Amino acid sequence: MSAISDCLRRVRAAKPLVHHLTNVVTSNDCANATLLVGGLPVMANSPEEAEEMVGLAQALVLNIGTLHREQVEAMLLAGRRANARGLPVVLDPVGAGATGYRTTTALRLLEEIRITVVKGNAGEIATLAGEKAEVRGVESGRVADLARPARALALSTGTVVAVTGAKDLVTDGGREQWLEGGSARMGTFVGSGCVAASLVGCFLGASPETPFEATAAALAFYREAARRAAAQDPVGPVAFRDLVYAQLSLLQPEDL
Repeated sequence: MSAISDCLRRVRAAKPLVHHLTNVVTSNDCANATLLVGGLPVMANSPEEAEEMVGLAQALVLNIGTLHREQVEAMLLAGRRANARGLPVVLDPVGAGATGYRTTTALRLLEEIRITVVKGNAGEIATLAGEKAEVRGVESGRVADLARPARALALSTGTVVAVTGAKDLVTDGGREQWLEGGSARMGTFVGSGCVAASLVGCFLGASPETPFEATAAALAFYREAARRAAAQDPVGPVAFRDLVYAQLSLLQPEDL
């Protein structure tokens, strides 16, 4: 667990500025989570300033949850600028597989931008790996083998791939790490997956040289926050969500 502690210490010390081009449904959740863990959030979605804002950031998070043409333009501009600066880029392909527009946009971002980490559910990752998957709206469907499409996507794109679900899998095509624990209640409120991408962005912004380790540490940290929140036996999903967010700031490196 020392790797998680070290990564968290780096986040708290560096306070990385994480630029989000994200969806309108969970933008506030992602901003708060970034601030609570120790980072600094910025949400500049306009093409007129997205590229310039990357010049100030330490990481970039792209989330296609509420996709539209202007946002795609902004993502491409910001992504290319991040690549030119050597910044880590996280792609959250929300709903890839649900519509052709989402799928082709996610694939385009993977093709035109050097993505550091792809974070998605089983259905989204399988879709991007070219496999058939059941995706219901932005929710994951059933995928028989989580590891095979994740490995394939990592190898074909040169990214770290994180598959989130009952268990999380992080792979770079060679190494694999499975993460357990947390709480099944994470699926009871909107935004838990988007927040995971923001936390990965924070950890990458503080440890850009070790994307596999930083991604695994971010997701393990998030699971520990969920476990501690569930242990307090909150009544209802909103109370549980609030306790999870509180744990993002309360958890200290020595706790891990």
